[in-house]
Amino acid sequence: MAGKVNFLGVRFDALDLETALDRIAARASIEAPFAYVTTPNVDHVVKLARDPARTALYKSAWLTLNDSRILSALAARANVALPVAPGSDLTDALFDRVIDRHEPITIIGGDAEMIAVMRARYGLSDLRWHQPPMDLKTNPRAIVAAAAFAAQQHTRFTFVCVGAPQQEMIAYAISLQPEATGVGLCVGAALDFLTGRKTRAPRWMRMARLEWLHRLASEPQRLWRRYLVDGPYVFSLFRAWRAEIAAANSA
Repeated sequence: MAGKVNFLGVRFDALDLETALDRIAARASIEAPFAYVTTPNVDHVVKLARDPARTALYKSAWLTLNDSRILSALAARANVALPVAPGSDLTDALFDRVIDRHEPITIIGGDAEMIAVMRARYGLSDLRWHQPPMDLKTNPRAIVAAAAFAAQQHTRFTFVCVGAPQQEMIAYAISLQPEATGVGLCVGAALDFLTGRKTRAPRWMRMARLEWLHRLASEPQRLWRRYLVDGPYVFSLFRAWRAEIAAANSA
């Protein structure tokens, strides 16, 4: 599957997990100019609608992959084929099937404990890590510092795991560095799942589009607003999008 899908204000690449994995593995090279991958979910789409200035961060991405089965289901209701390529599954597959344990890898985000677990689990002998401060969103100097660190590493893969929109801000800043190479992946909590710091929803819940419920139950104080207040706004966005499409088709 290939091509672009414009849905709810985001221009997605219509790639399933395996196709995206092959595309990224083929593109990742320390000889190729840096390019980055974003993985928007419902939360990202809602935040983009409320803060359109963030759109440029996604438009500049090499690939924009759909991270949400709920978005895929909504798109299907409008006869739009929007495959799912979750960032966590993509990251897992890259470490299991593509990344050599002796090659250098760059990670932006996490803490010393997480990095130690990643080294031990995958036998990584050359993991290069940068830990940005917590106030990234309002700290341009920290964004620049993280981008400069990543650009200097010249690794095939750079994993940026500091949440949206901070990770997209860093990836975009890396792309402006002329010496930067390889592929950057904005994959949020993917490393938390790989290292066991957070428990991923069982497969049946993911396939039933209930991963959000599992995450809410796991971290209710942190995530209640995302899933119970902000998230449902996606249905209003979908109704407005369908009305806009219908009006355009009838004009």
